[in-house]
Amino acid sequence: MINKTFPKKAPLKNAPAHAETSWEPVGNWYNGLVGQEGHYYHQRLILPGVMRMFELGKNSSGALLDLACGQGVLARGLPNAISYTGVDISATLIKSAKQTSTNKMHEFHVGDVSKQLSLQKRDYTYATVILALQNIEGAEKVIQNAMHHLGPKGKLLLILNHPCFRIPRQSSWEIDDQKKIQFRRLDRYFSDMKIPIQMHPGKGEASASTLSFHHPLSTYSQWLFNAGFQITKIEEWCSDKVSTGKQAKMENRAREEFPLFMAILATKN
Repeated sequence: MINKTFPKKAPLKNAPAHAETSWEPVGNWYNGLVGQEGHYYHQRLILPGVMRMFELGKNSSGALLDLACGQGVLARGLPNAISYTGVDISATLIKSAKQTSTNKMHEFHVGDVSKQLSLQKRDYTYATVILALQNIEGAEKVIQNAMHHLGPKGKLLLILNHPCFRIPRQSSWEIDDQKKIQFRRLDRYFSDMKIPIQMHPGKGEASASTLSFHHPLSTYSQWLFNAGFQITKIEEWCSDKVSTGKQAKMENRAREEFPLFMAILATKN
């Protein structure tokens, strides 16, 4: 049973005024980074994970709403019979998605997924927010939008940078030479945080910045509960990369113990 009582959290701390919540200023850079087929972890962990958690096969059908879809990487990995709607605030990324789309059942729209959507359809079978919720200030509203547009028993899948182990500027790798282990250091976790991220650290002040919004796991659970979802499954995905060299043993062991991503599957009540 989910605990329905959660402690009140302090307001998010303010970030520097120059930081942006939209990824439009870095849209071209991000588009080049991810590419048409997705980056390494899209291909190895994320897209296969979506198919598995939604139990999608080659002949599956239905309709999927992809909130904060970026350049539509998920659309190109879905079974052909699934209709797809992608929404993202970045016009640059939506333009790229449209240019690479070949399925007539796929459509893309520019829109702020943390505000009321102009979509009329309210019977989607599936909804996703993939590696994007932590870049959106009004994240709870995104979950509410998913609820609004899903049909009965519709499924929502959130894929997050692991909120317990991957906190920008508040988590890091360290090595204990005495024990000969690599371990994860956490400086903060339970506080909600608004964290500015430089996209090109080497450029210093000239670098474009975005914001990352950290919340503890209990906050995501509360948001889902408030919206009317029931959490049906949680998976944690570790990197499958393998190190070489003299520190390979400790690096590989640490990589297997501290997941990169958390996937939360929830069903509309």
